[in-house]
Amino acid sequence: MRAFTVERYGSKDGVRVGDVPEPDVGADDVLVRIVAASVNPLDRMIRDGEMKTILPYKVPFVLGNDLAGVVVEVGAAVTRFAVGDEVFARPDKNRIGTFAERIAVHQDDVAVKPTTLTMEEAASLPLVALTSWQALVERAHVQPGQKVLVHAGSGGLGTIAVQLAKQLGAYVATTTSTANVDLVKRLGADVVVDYRKQAFETVLRDYDVVLDSLGGETLKKSLDVLRPGGKVISVAGPPDAAFGRELGANPVVRLVMSALSLRTRRAARRRGVTYSFLFMRASGDQLRELTPLIEAGRIRPVVDTVFPFESAREALEYVGAGRATAGKVVVRMS
Repeated sequence: MRAFTVERYGSKDGVRVGDVPEPDVGADDVLVRIVAASVNPLDRMIRDGEMKTILPYKVPFVLGNDLAGVVVEVGAAVTRFAVGDEVFARPDKNRIGTFAERIAVHQDDVAVKPTTLTMEEAASLPLVALTSWQALVERAHVQPGQKVLVHAGSGGLGTIAVQLAKQLGAYVATTTSTANVDLVKRLGADVVVDYRKQAFETVLRDYDVVLDSLGGETLKKSLDVLRPGGKVISVAGPPDAAFGRELGANPVVRLVMSALSLRTRRAARRRGVTYSFLFMRASGDQLRELTPLIEAGRIRPVVDTVFPFESAREALEYVGAGRATAGKVVVRMS
């Protein structure tokens, strides 16, 4: 079958479209014919080898972390799905490979595609929707009336996190560029900080939760907008020991992760707030929790551009260069 593979870390020239073996289908797996897959910044980081400590994929491997498609085969123990079902999923981190014609995914990581969405729209959702859910519902326990700041509200993660935070009853602020102010307002943001005109840390105060997707100075300044007891949850900051435990990493790796985040955690403690790193996990159950909100139009996917599969390399470069103006970039299979 055709697939987009990484054959050498660290270079855009180390990837190619070519033939790879068909997936093995285990007893608990569904084999999905992929119709569309979305491109995430994570894909570029994996390709460039930036995630090798956390995700040590052995080259060659197929890239891709989101999918929408049709079930074409089910394993002997599968009970949730049948051939012909339209589904969407973020495969487990150890079984990525959605830039391909087919993939085998454990049934626990798959959900029936929302009926109101196209395949391209559905493919744009799993990773960012699960990240939003795990940050705002599982970890932050956002309650009605709380104040939530979502950075980069017009980005792939931000567009979904802003909408979910509103559905949880939060008062939502976000940062974005001038061109996307109206978009994030339509998504539900109560306060919009145009980062080209204002510094968010000078206008926002006493927030309960910050969802950070930028890291660096943005993460550092985010500590200052939290109330005492507030939480900053980052998908771009330094990993911490808790994440190492979640990974099942050995003690040495956990120690390294703890050291990487030490300065940030100390700065948070001095302000009476907490910092944690989030790397989302696959979950069909959580996608099913989100589906009623999607089908009711309360969470709407935002798709920037759809590339043909043969242009997967260009799609990856488009995302890596920050050329997407809002939402997600999607690759559609032939």
